[in-house]
Amino acid sequence: MGLFSYILFGGLAGWVASLLTGRSRRTGCLVNILVGIAGALIGGFLARYLSGSSFSISWDFKSFIVAVLGAILFLAVTGIATRRHRD
Repeated sequence: MGLFSYILFGGLAGWVASLLTGRSRRTGCLVNILVGIAGALIGGFLARYLSGSSFSISWDFKSFIVAVLGAILFLAVTGIATRRHRD
């Protein structure tokens, strides 16, 4: 995938993850893109680690689910970190 594809794929994955976690009103387009790209990296790493085989992000349903799950995990971890910081 090219750079534009990563941005678009990350934006979609981040947007879906923010909808599923209920954070869609608090984030903007740029944050969704960054969260989605980070989620794709985290999800791809975990998929490779857990399955023991290589995994590459491409435009298919499996990659999208992995990216969204990684983005949800990323949002959960950063949500915990920001909650502790505010207390």
